[in-house]
Amino acid sequence: MRFELITLSGVKLDQHMYSAIIPTIDGEISVFPSHEPLVTMAKNGVIAVTYEKDGDTVEYFAISGGVVEISQERIRILVDEADHGDDIIEAETKAALERAVRLRDETDDQVEREKAHQLVDRHLVRLKVAELQRRTRR
Repeated sequence: MRFELITLSGVKLDQHMYSAIIPTIDGEISVFPSHEPLVTMAKNGVIAVTYEKDGDTVEYFAISGGVVEISQERIRILVDEADHGDDIIEAETKAALERAVRLRDETDDQVEREKAHQLVDRHLVRLKVAELQRRTRR
C-alpha cells in the first residue's frame, strides 16, 4: 500500500507501507492494505507508519490538521505541516513550548491566546513524536 504525506512545502513521504495509525476528528484510525475507501479530516496529532508486517520498522510524524484520503491501494494525507520524529530537536521544542505557555498565560487578547493554544498543542505533539521516535531507535 502506498503512503503519501503531502505538506504545503511538498511531498514529505511517498513510499510503500504496511499500516498506519492516523489521528482524525472522529478518533484514531488504523489503516491496513485493502482498507475501505474513506475521506476524513485529520487533526493535530501523531501518525505512526509501519513499513513491514512484523512491525519492526515504525516511523512517527507530527502533523497539523488536514485531509485524509484512503483507497484500497493508497493513503494520501494533505496537511499544512508535518515533522518526522528524527527532525525534531527536543530542546528547541521544549523552549518553544515554554514560550507558548507563557504567552497563553500572560495575554489578555483573545486572538493571541488562541494562537498560543495552537502553538502549545503543536509543540506538545512534536515532543510526543520525538519521544516515540527516540524509544523506537533503542
